[in-house]
Amino acid sequence: MKVTGCVWKFGDDIDTDLIIPARYLITSDPKELSKHCMEDADPSFSSKVSKGDIIVGGKNFGCGSSREHAPISIKAAGVSCVIAKSFARIFYRNAFNMGLLILECDGADDFKTGTKLSVDFNTGEIIDLDNNKIYFTHPIPPFMQELVQCGGLMKYIEKNRC
Repeated sequence: MKVTGCVWKFGDDIDTDLIIPARYLITSDPKELSKHCMEDADPSFSSKVSKGDIIVGGKNFGCGSSREHAPISIKAAGVSCVIAKSFARIFYRNAFNMGLLILECDGADDFKTGTKLSVDFNTGEIIDLDNNKIYFTHPIPPFMQELVQCGGLMKYIEKNRC
């Protein structure tokens, strides 16, 4: 699996309230949630993000509450993946359960908003196409990639019922 997209850079400790504010948790409709994705961190995000773009965060991305709405809103906004120095444990699990690709990368601080990246989930290779620099991280295991390709855990289970 490979994706290419432009970076939207955010800092450390981006909590789930910044990803999708609690005032919008009255719905679980992905299309509606996407309209408010990252709204409190960057009010223009949902109107400017393009399909395939990549969110890059610092340490502890997705901290805070365990709401599944956070990865749902990111995925529904058209973001192809999230790269961060580290993820909150529950967000990490929720992201794959909802079908959102994420990668931890120590070099995430190097990426700037607007930088174009190519990400290979099979090899863990991230290429900064603007600066011709290569970063390596752990590849996503095939099972986790299959979860994402199916659209998340529930769709994976439906597909693989005996």
